[in-house]
Amino acid sequence: MSKTARFVIWICSKFTQNEIQQIIAGLLDVLEDRNPEVKPKDDFKEKHPNCRNFSVDPLAPLTEPQHVKEEPPPSRDWRDLLASYQKKHGKPFSPVKYQADSPRVPEHTCCPSCQAPHAYLYYNGGKKRSHLLCKVCGERFQSREARDSAKARQSTTAPTASTPSSRGNREKK
Repeated sequence: MSKTARFVIWICSKFTQNEIQQIIAGLLDVLEDRNPEVKPKDDFKEKHPNCRNFSVDPLAPLTEPQHVKEEPPPSRDWRDLLASYQKKHGKPFSPVKYQADSPRVPEHTCCPSCQAPHAYLYYNGGKKRSHLLCKVCGERFQSREARDSAKARQSTTAPTASTPSSRGNREKK
């Protein structure tokens, strides 16, 4: 038998029906927060005593806005990037070394961000060869051929308003 059931039996054996109704009315007042003097036991607070104990600092952490020095943006010219690499590491930045069976980037292709030539570019799109990556600036972009073929695929697969749907062409039998 649970504690609650034993408590109910004890109340019934000690009090009259009128007194039990008064006890119930008092308990309902406590449950509905109409009696501010009596608070029920908070089981959650006992299990987690430090939960949600927040305090606000007396003073704000920053009283004045910080002044940030505006630095010029880094150069996006591939020659400047190669020169800064050589200055920092003490050796020249080597172009991409291809494996024997890997696809080569076409000679007319260059990075749209830093204008690095094809020697510093390599395919980064797997077998599809849809993306190129610049070794100098780290920019990832689509090759012109991949963009053109993607546009061509979209234009041929997308239905147009003049093309009737295949459901409308079916004849009912």
